[in-house]
Amino acid sequence: MGRIRPTYIKRVSLELVNKYPGQFSTDFEANKEMVDNLTDVQTVTMRNRIAGYITRYLSHSEI
Repeated sequence: MGRIRPTYIKRVSLELVNKYPGQFSTDFEANKEMVDNLTDVQTVTMRNRIAGYITRYLSHSEI
């Protein structure tokens, strides 16, 4: 069983992916930098969770 992410992480992640469709990829490190540049997230943990959800979302949508 996987981790259940809070709704706000999913909401922010999907808003970023829809708003900037070509900016994100399946590379976590690149997504982490893009989340840092595009948002004003205060904590590193929150940035990493958002970037991780984006990475996983894009990885599963390609299959």
